[in-house]
Amino acid sequence: MQTATITHLSPRAAISLPLAAARKFEVTCSNCNLRELCLPKGLREEDVAKMEQIVYARRRVRRGEALFNAGDDFHAVYAIRSGFLKTTVINDDGREQVTGFYMGGELLGMDGIGTGTYNGNAVALEDCEVCVLPFSLVEELGREIPTMQRHLHCVLSREIVRDHGVMMLLGSMRAEERLAAFLLNLSKRLTRRGYSPSDFHLRMTREEIGSFLGLKLETVSRLFSRFQDDGVIEVQQKHVQIRDIAGLEAVLGD
Repeated sequence: MQTATITHLSPRAAISLPLAAARKFEVTCSNCNLRELCLPKGLREEDVAKMEQIVYARRRVRRGEALFNAGDDFHAVYAIRSGFLKTTVINDDGREQVTGFYMGGELLGMDGIGTGTYNGNAVALEDCEVCVLPFSLVEELGREIPTMQRHLHCVLSREIVRDHGVMMLLGSMRAEERLAAFLLNLSKRLTRRGYSPSDFHLRMTREEIGSFLGLKLETVSRLFSRFQDDGVIEVQQKHVQIRDIAGLEAVLGD
């Protein structure tokens, strides 16, 4: 595989990335509409400029294409600029298990920090664009800017909390609670990005939702129909309108 060497900050931070993922471009984090989600609050403009130096490339990932696969060497984390991706692992019996859904302003690839390889696959659910952040440069910048290092720690902490939440969802919630929690979480994340909390398009299939929630496809379809019959949501294929957020929240409290 052809590679390109990155030597932006210092020779100590030089790494190699696949050439296809190493197309340099003029990065403007300061003008990005996801800045408040990707970067720590209160970061000085001169520090934002330093951050722009380490964002090596903007990579387009087509629908169905893998951003990375399990076992690939870990070199970088990825900040999603646009689009949705799913992360998956392959179970011992060969079945694909969805482990998460990610959208603009979120980071992917942190699972490779400890092992040196990515532990799962990241696949685009629609055409996406990501910023490539070589991790050696992220670490170097963190040593130079403590606020950035703390932000990285917070991102790692959120991933741990998210994993615990998924375990609780799969281990103790009833089927209807799982789907309600999923829709409410999606609504909350979309709201943070300036989108409607109650009117959105699902990028994932019902089968993928079921894989993530530990439910059969038939169960997911039945629950969508039940929520619609109860007047809580309205569904037209992948288009969802939450008619009664309080009613959806009440499902979790039953």
